[in-house]
Amino acid sequence: MINISKLYCGLAGESDHLRYEQQNSFGPVVAFNCTSRCNLNCLHCYSNSTSSLSRDELTTTEAKRLLHQLAEANCPVVLFTGGEPLLRDDLFDLLAEAKQLPLRTVISSNGTLIDSAAAKKLAGRSVSYVGISIDGDKSLHDKFRQSPGCFKAALAGVENCQKAGLKTGLRFTITKQNADKIPAVFDIAAEAGIRRICFYHLVKAGRAKNLNTYILTPQQTRNAVDTIIEKTKEFVQKKLVDEVLTVGNHADGPYLLIRVTSDEQRATAKQLLLANGGNKTGEKIASVGWDGSVHPDQFWRNYSLGNVKNKTFKEIWDNPDEPVLNKLRNKSTFADKRCLRCKWFNLCKGNFRFLGSDPSEKNWLLEPPCYLTDAEIGL
Repeated sequence: MINISKLYCGLAGESDHLRYEQQNSFGPVVAFNCTSRCNLNCLHCYSNSTSSLSRDELTTTEAKRLLHQLAEANCPVVLFTGGEPLLRDDLFDLLAEAKQLPLRTVISSNGTLIDSAAAKKLAGRSVSYVGISIDGDKSLHDKFRQSPGCFKAALAGVENCQKAGLKTGLRFTITKQNADKIPAVFDIAAEAGIRRICFYHLVKAGRAKNLNTYILTPQQTRNAVDTIIEKTKEFVQKKLVDEVLTVGNHADGPYLLIRVTSDEQRATAKQLLLANGGNKTGEKIASVGWDGSVHPDQFWRNYSLGNVKNKTFKEIWDNPDEPVLNKLRNKSTFADKRCLRCKWFNLCKGNFRFLGSDPSEKNWLLEPPCYLTDAEIGL
């Protein structure tokens, strides 16, 4: 995550201790795709969720065992996502178990199932944050998610969370179809009293794998990030936001430094980005699927590191012989050749991944692509 509000505007963020402490002892933040089920059918769903329950889904006992394993691995945050996590019948039992361990929990939801009672139960389980996805204005959101009325229902979910005292934010995935709606998302947040927005770069995973018409060109990506930066600056000055972040493309860090005009501000932002260490996929970020498969992050469902039904999470995560983890944790020797020559490499580390099932070196690529020019990276 690139914290635009902090790096560009100097606004402190709640999770700064996780991002910028070089010698922290935390394990990975884990996205738990706790169910394959979803009540919507989003065109760009990275997890290929459906309306059907997977026969391989972890049982309540297995899921609780996983939570204990994550606590043993010193996981600082567990993100319950899906599918739609509210469709998991035992969600509140799992959240209660996490609360006892204790594990900090957050929810990623489409918001449509969070009625007043559900919001109160989430608050009672000490959920620290609920992120609700919005794809633009009403018509575009409903079209993306192929469900008339889901925009209104999502905002009702936001309101119910707020009334229950839950910290709530918006999640927005940037595509060619909705990039021009970025200012509208800021306005939606302001109108709803939401003070945190996360902008996700689209990764070609799940149903988004073949959505080539949704992928922004490098210039369009720059334009989108420019808009996010400018709107963040405006909203920070108006005291309308606490945190604005971009997720998924670590080129955003160096690009932000290129845009900064103050030498002092640039030096501070650069120091923070170096402390963060760039892309932490496979190091400080992990994912566990509904079937128990462990992945380097939530967009790597094409490759499993192992399964918690057979080994503990820590055994899988600390396996010294895992070839993909070894590559991700040694990017100074294994990375895209252009990245290795980039002057920003140590604070970015690139978006290196493979999208198929075969992790041979020929199949690794920058995804999402870097949008910086050769001149900007020092070539």
